[in-house]
Amino acid sequence: MKNFSPTNNERRYTAYVGSLNTTQLHKQNPYIVAWWSAAMPGFGHILLSKHLRGIILFAWEIIINVMSKLNLAMVYSFNGEMDMAKQVIEPKWILMYIPVYIFTIWDSYRSTVDMNKQFLLAETENAPFPTFSINALEINHLEQKIPFMATLWSLLTPGLGQLYIHRVMLAFICILWFIIFVIFSDVLIAIHHLFLGQINEATDVLDPQWFMFFPSLIFFSMYDAYVHAVENNKLYKHVQRNVLKEDYQATHVHFPRPEGGG
Repeated sequence: MKNFSPTNNERRYTAYVGSLNTTQLHKQNPYIVAWWSAAMPGFGHILLSKHLRGIILFAWEIIINVMSKLNLAMVYSFNGEMDMAKQVIEPKWILMYIPVYIFTIWDSYRSTVDMNKQFLLAETENAPFPTFSINALEINHLEQKIPFMATLWSLLTPGLGQLYIHRVMLAFICILWFIIFVIFSDVLIAIHHLFLGQINEATDVLDPQWFMFFPSLIFFSMYDAYVHAVENNKLYKHVQRNVLKEDYQATHVHFPRPEGGG
C-alpha cells in the first residue's frame, strides 16, 4: 500500500520510496564514482542505485579475483617478492579480468554523467513521488537521518549503515559478503591470536587473498551510507517544502498599505 500512484503524466521522478529501498536521483561526481569502480568493480554502479548491475559486476570481481589469485599476487608485490607474485598469478583468469575491469570504470563514469542530466530534468519537472510504503514485509517512509550514525554503523559492520537508511537490498549484500570474507580469511581467528600476543600465529592463519577484500567493502559501505544519508535528508526537506507550499501557502497574499503611503 502506497500513498501515491504514478500516472503517465510524469516522465521522471527524483525518488521512489519502496518497501525494501529508498531510491533517488542526485548529482554525483563522475570521477569519484569511476574511482570506486576502480577500487572494486560494481561499487560505482551501486552508488548510482543500479543495484542489479552493480551486484553482477561485484560478484564477477570476487570470482575472477579469487581464481586468478590477484590479491595474493598484490601482497607479494607489495613485499617486493616479484618472483612469488609471478608464480601465483593465473594468466588465463587475469586476462579475462582486464576487459570487464576497464568496462566497469568506463560505464560507471558514463552512467554518472547521464544520471546527472536526468536529475536536472527530474528536478525541473518536480513530479510527485511516493513517500510512504507499507506491506507485509516492511514499512518505509521518509525521515531525517544522522549521517554520522550511518557511517559509524557501517564501520562496525558493513551493511548496518544501509539498514539504518533503509537500503535493505544493499545491506543484505554487504552483510552477506562480509560474512563470506570473515569465514574464508580467518580474520577473527587471527584477531584472537593477536589478543593473546601471538603475532606469528595470527600472521600464519590469516588468508591474504580474502583479507584484501575488507578495506574496499568497509570504506565503501561507510561512504555509501554517509552520502545517501545526506541525500535522504535533502529529499526529506524537498518534500516538506513542496507540501508546505501546496497546502499551506496562500495563493494571494494581501499586504496592507502602510499609513501615509502613496
